[in-house]
Amino acid sequence: MDDLTNSYDALCNDISTLIDESRRRIYAHASGSTVLLFWNIGQRINNEILENKRADYGKQIVSMLSTQLRAKYGSSFALRNLRRMIQFAEQFPDFEIVSMASTQLSWSHFIEILPLNTLDAKLFYLNEANRGIISVAQLREMINRKTYERKEIADTQISSISPIPLGTFKDPYLFDVLGIKDEYLEDDVEEAILRELEKFILEFGKGFTFVERQKRMIIDGRDYKLDLLLYNRHLRRLVAVELKYGRFEAANLGQMRLYLGWLDKYERQESEEAPIGLILCSESGREEIELLQLDRDGILVAEYWTTLPPKAEFEQKIHAILAETRDRLSQRRLLLLEDENDS
Repeated sequence: MDDLTNSYDALCNDISTLIDESRRRIYAHASGSTVLLFWNIGQRINNEILENKRADYGKQIVSMLSTQLRAKYGSSFALRNLRRMIQFAEQFPDFEIVSMASTQLSWSHFIEILPLNTLDAKLFYLNEANRGIISVAQLREMINRKTYERKEIADTQISSISPIPLGTFKDPYLFDVLGIKDEYLEDDVEEAILRELEKFILEFGKGFTFVERQKRMIIDGRDYKLDLLLYNRHLRRLVAVELKYGRFEAANLGQMRLYLGWLDKYERQESEEAPIGLILCSESGREEIELLQLDRDGILVAEYWTTLPPKAEFEQKIHAILAETRDRLSQRRLLLLEDENDS
């Protein structure tokens, strides 16, 4: 009897698994089909409006369509959603991109992405969501925390000859999840990171894993300790992280160079790329960092914020930093062009 019961239980579990997997495939297929349908509807409406060449016709036709389609097919074709479909086809004219993304992402994912200001930002979040297959709530959190803008700020430090790939780091890093009070020391941050290691790694991004804290290095008989050693699976690199309370100092550069040299000699595996470093400071002098050209040595400097300002203030700060860094980058390019012309 026990054998019969066990056999039945195994059969029931196998069939339940088949049903669950089939339902997931059906849902994913239905979700993807909906995304493609909405893109095609938006594309068809756009073509109709363009062919007619009358501004008032566009408004009338969309309103009339919404009324008729909603009565026939339900609330998915309400005027607001129909307008989103039109935006969707306008903002993502490449059907191949939409088709590939639709296999992983739902219409709700695209609704979060559509209001963003630039195509680069839209494609960044689309790729991030697609690569990590994250939920709509997680995508919304990434957008609210200005992940794209913070990566763009960090990327302005990286030149064409830097060993650091674009998009590796952010600036600033937001450590509000660590629960540190306003008055803190470097040790407080380090302890909080270890206490909330999973949240810390999530802030760093996909592919990062924790290796060691206070990595010991003996150089010429002297003890040195690196605050944190991470590894990035996508880049196949060790990532050295130093925490500094206060403003970035030029002396921090020499220390990080020493750590990277040691890691390259003693810790790097044959299959890995050269280690890179991140110096995290509570305050950074962005122009000073730019002039030092740290990226050529595989080093990037970023600020860390332990408290997240209110939404409006946070957005204002990030946009101000981004505007400033873009302006400096433009000036640097102009100077390089002038130098080339003079020579």
